[in-house]
Amino acid sequence: QVQLVESGGGSVQAGGSLRLSCAASGYLYSSYCMGWYRQYPGKQREGVAAIDSDGSTSYADSVKGRFTIRKDNAKNTVILQMNSLHPEDTAMYYCAAGDTLVPGPACYGINAWGKGTLVTISS
Repeated sequence: QVQLVESGGGSVQAGGSLRLSCAASGYLYSSYCMGWYRQYPGKQREGVAAIDSDGSTSYADSVKGRFTIRKDNAKNTVILQMNSLHPEDTAMYYCAAGDTLVPGPACYGINAWGKGTLVTISS
């Protein structure tokens, strides 16, 4: 059974940085697309960044140049490094595992979600 556990959320001031981690277990981690999504209150989840099994990445326009997604295959962990944070980045952030990277950015065929970690950016 696939399990994803996020960590690293918190509160920082605008312009600051946070690093989110997603620890994966229960499946062949390296063969999956891994994605980070965020959700604002009352809104649908939206893709923030995703990384495919071959290392290909995709980012939402709103975070390009500020966020970086990478995999640590030795630790079965996907990391989202978030720099130059804006108040509008405040949201619940979720990790997901799926089959393949698609535009969005997103992972097609998501079969697991983490429980989320809250990111709060103050102005």
